[in-house]
Amino acid sequence: MRAIITTGYGSPEIFKIGKVAKLTAKPNELLIKIHASSVTKADTMMRTGKPYIGRLMIGLTKPKKPIWGTGFAGIVESVGSEVTQFKVGDKVFGENIASMGTYAEFVTVPEDGIVAHIPKNLGYEEAACLCDGGITSLNFLCVLGNIKSGQKVLINGASGSLGTAAVQIAKYFGAEVTGVCSSKNIDLVKELGADHVIDYSKEDFTTNANTYDIIYDTVGKRSFAECRNALTEHGVYASPVLGMPLLSDMMFTAVFGKKKAKFSATGALPQKKIKRLLKFLIEIIESGKLRLVIDRTYPLEQLADAHQYIDKGHKKGNVVLMPLI
Repeated sequence: MRAIITTGYGSPEIFKIGKVAKLTAKPNELLIKIHASSVTKADTMMRTGKPYIGRLMIGLTKPKKPIWGTGFAGIVESVGSEVTQFKVGDKVFGENIASMGTYAEFVTVPEDGIVAHIPKNLGYEEAACLCDGGITSLNFLCVLGNIKSGQKVLINGASGSLGTAAVQIAKYFGAEVTGVCSSKNIDLVKELGADHVIDYSKEDFTTNANTYDIIYDTVGKRSFAECRNALTEHGVYASPVLGMPLLSDMMFTAVFGKKKAKFSATGALPQKKIKRLLKFLIEIIESGKLRLVIDRTYPLEQLADAHQYIDKGHKKGNVVLMPLI
C-alpha cells in the first residue's frame, strides 16, 4: 500500500511517499480502507519536533512511528475474528491516537478504540475531521469550561478547525458567542452562528472588561494574563496550546483567585472519556447543529503541500488528505 513515511523532524520535506506492506487485521481489529484523513495544526507542530520535551513520547532523534496521521474515515475492508460491532463494508471514522498511521491507504484500528459508524449526514471528508476539532472543543467548553446556557463565551481563532467547531458547540449549549478572526473570515463565523464577531486587526477583545465567562483561545495567541481583565468574576481561560506561562498560570490559579487558567491534552485523556465525548458529539451532528468546514483537500502525495499551507496560518476549518485521489 502507499503511505507517507516520516523521515525525521523539520520542514515538510521530511515526508516521503513510498510503498509498505499492506496491513492485516488482528483478531480484535478492523482493517479500514481510508477515503479521507485529517491534517491538523497539531500534526504540523509535531513535525517540527518542538518543544523538545515532546520527543520523549514520539522519538528523540527521529519519529518512533514512521507513518503519522490520526484522524480517518473510510470503509471496513476486513475484520478480525473477535470483532462483533462492525462488519465488512461499514462506513467508519475515528481517531487512531496511539498508533497513528492514517497518512496511508489503509489503517488498522482496535474495535474498542476511537472508532464509530459515520453519521448519515456526513461525508468522508467531514467525518475524518470530526474528532480533532469536535472532541477537543467539546472537552474544553464542557469539561474545562463547564459551559451553561446564557453564558458569554469568546472563541479566539474562530475560523480554524477547533474554532469553527467551538462556535457551533457553544451555540448548541445556549451560550452567547463572540468569535475572533480575521476580516476575511467574518462572514463564515457569522454563518456558523456567532452572535458577535471581532476582527482582531481592528479591535482588542481583552479590553472588554468583565465580559466573558469563558475565553477559549484555540490558537494560543493571547495569554491568561492578557485575558484576565476580560473574564467575569469566576471566568475561565482555556487553551490547547501549552507553554510555560500557561503552565504557571494554571498552577497559580488552581490555588489563588477566582478566575482560572486551564489546559487539557485531549488526546491523552483515558479512552473511555474520549469515547463518551465522541458519543455526545455524534448526537450533536445528528441533530443538525454542527457542520464541518473543509478548506482544502490534497492527494496523498501532496501531504507536504498540505503542511506548508497550514504553516501559513490562514486555513479556514479543516484540511483533508485523500489517499484514493
